[in-house]
Amino acid sequence: MNSSDTTFILSAYYEIGDIKYMYFIILLLLYIFTISANLIIIVVIYVERSLHEPMYFFLCILSVNAIFGSTALCPCLLTNILSDSHDISRISCLVQVFCLHIFGQCEFSSLALMGYDRYLSICYPLQYNMIMTPTKVLNLIILSWLYSICPFAIHFILTLQLPLCGRIIEKIACANYSIVKLSCIDTSINNIYGLVVLILNTVLPVILILYSYLQILRLCLRSSKESQAKALNTCTPHLVTLINFFISTFFEIVQSRFNMSHVSSEVRIFLSVYFLIITPLINPIIYGIRIGNISVKLRKWLVHQTHPRI
Repeated sequence: MNSSDTTFILSAYYEIGDIKYMYFIILLLLYIFTISANLIIIVVIYVERSLHEPMYFFLCILSVNAIFGSTALCPCLLTNILSDSHDISRISCLVQVFCLHIFGQCEFSSLALMGYDRYLSICYPLQYNMIMTPTKVLNLIILSWLYSICPFAIHFILTLQLPLCGRIIEKIACANYSIVKLSCIDTSINNIYGLVVLILNTVLPVILILYSYLQILRLCLRSSKESQAKALNTCTPHLVTLINFFISTFFEIVQSRFNMSHVSSEVRIFLSVYFLIITPLINPIIYGIRIGNISVKLRKWLVHQTHPRI
């Protein structure tokens, strides 16, 4: 990028038209619900000592990441909806690119760790507490963050070096690929390394998830129906969250990599916000409903806050 004064135009906002206030209210409410729901999960897990277990700690990290990702998008998105110019500064755009990509990869890495945790708790219940010590849990989280940040950081630096010949980004948010497409020079190196980063950040989590669930499935096939039902109940929230993440990622890839001009603006906007608004909102709802300990503790906590002891 040649100038620190560069601004980009997020052209997708021009298609919103006169219903921008309706979009603003809906997205503002979704953002508030997302922050509130994830904060409730974090507070309940922090307050209730009985929930101080690896599974809930990983869930807490997932909620922290959801707040991070939503906040990286929504304030800027809400501002641009009401704005007439729909410009975004170079610095703001780059910060958004970095934060949104890190959010997506940390989400995937956290889900992989949660799958590994479910595998250990179901397949090695007696040794689980000795394997998943607090130190190991902390090391796994730090490793997953480093694994998410470092490869993309190099890709991001390569993007910073590109001279740009355009300002129009045909989306409602900045993305690394959208900026690369504006380059005046050949971007083969960026595209090749981007593919390498995609493989690195995808293959290992997928292998870990597949291995974990194949081992769980193998154990379930040899177990009683009661044990199978217990394992299914334990894994269901994670599986639903994982499927939702894959669907939202697919939407993001489709609307970023392919020409969507033939698709209505409403559909394109929905695909754009699903990954960073709907996914972080659905996760705490799924876990709050499906995991009995959280729902029970949440009800007790709310009752205690509503009717405190005198």
